[in-house]
Amino acid sequence: MQLVLAMNVIHSASELKPGTRGVCLAIGFFDGVHLGHQQILRQTIAAARQQEGLALVITFDHHPNTIVAPARVPPLIYSLPQKLRTIESLGVDALLLVHFDQAFSQLSGEDFIRGLAGDLNHIGSVCVGANFTFGYKRAGNVDLLQKLGSELHFGVQAVAAVSLDGKAVSSTRIRETIRLGNLDAASQMLGRAYALNGQVLRGDGLGHQLGFPTANLDTTGLLLPPDGVYAAHAEFAGARHRAVLNIGWRPTVGVPTPTRRVEVHVLEFCGDLYGQTIEVAFGQKLRDEKKFGSLAELKDQIGKDIEAATKTF
Repeated sequence: MQLVLAMNVIHSASELKPGTRGVCLAIGFFDGVHLGHQQILRQTIAAARQQEGLALVITFDHHPNTIVAPARVPPLIYSLPQKLRTIESLGVDALLLVHFDQAFSQLSGEDFIRGLAGDLNHIGSVCVGANFTFGYKRAGNVDLLQKLGSELHFGVQAVAAVSLDGKAVSSTRIRETIRLGNLDAASQMLGRAYALNGQVLRGDGLGHQLGFPTANLDTTGLLLPPDGVYAAHAEFAGARHRAVLNIGWRPTVGVPTPTRRVEVHVLEFCGDLYGQTIEVAFGQKLRDEKKFGSLAELKDQIGKDIEAATKTF
C-alpha cells in the first residue's frame, strides 16, 4: 500500500533543488521518533526558520545493521510509514529517505557530507545527537562534522540526550520497556501513546467463524509487547475506533506449526480491512494469553474481553 504524505519525500539530495536557500539537516535513524529525536528535529526546524532556509531530515529505509551487522538487527519500535508520518507531524519541510545498501555502507562519513553539500548547494547547519556516528565503520562523528563545518561553512549542533527519571531516553531503553510490558513508560519516552502499525493480511477466517472478525496485522521486523489481550484504539481511513487486540500463538486453535499473531477486533465495525494499514494504540492489558478447552469457551471469553475493554474506555 502506497504511503501518502504531504511532506516532500525525496530519494536523492539533488531532487530538493533549494535554489539560493540554505538547508538545515537533521540526520539519524530516528526509530520511535522519541523525545530525544524530537529535540533534534525541532532544533533543525528552528535553525531553518532563523536562516530562512529549509529543514531537511535525512533518515534510512532500513536499519544500518541490516547490512553491516545482520545478526544484530534490533526489532523496530516503528514501521517505516509510522516513522515518516510522525516526522511529518513535527513540521519539517522535506525528508531524504536514503536506501541503505552495501554500496552506501562503504561510503565514508566525509564523502557523505561532501556529497550532500554539493547536491544541496549550501548546508546551513547539521543537527545530530551528541553520540552520533556515521559513515563507513562508523568512523564519522561530531568532531568530523565540526571540522567539515568549518571548511564548508555550516554550523553543527550536537544535542545532548533527553533524560526521564534520571536516565537518558533512547530507542534501546524504549525497546526494553516494551519487552517488559511497561507501555506507559514507553509512551512517556515516545511523547505519544505507544502504537503498532501494520498492513492487514488475510487470515484463516477463524474470527469470523466465532462471530468476532479480526484484522491480522503484518508486524514483520517490529518489536512486540508481551503476549496477551489488550484494550486498544485502532485508527484507519482517517477514523479512530475502539478495539480489542490479541498478541500470541492462539494455543486453543492447536495448529501444527503455530506462529505469533497480532489480531485486532474493531468494535462496532463491519467492513473489509484487507490491505489497509491500521495503527493500534495500546490501552490497558486485560489478561494473559490462555489455552481454552474448546472454541466455544474461547468465544465466551472473547465476549468477556470486549466487555472488560469497554469498561476501560
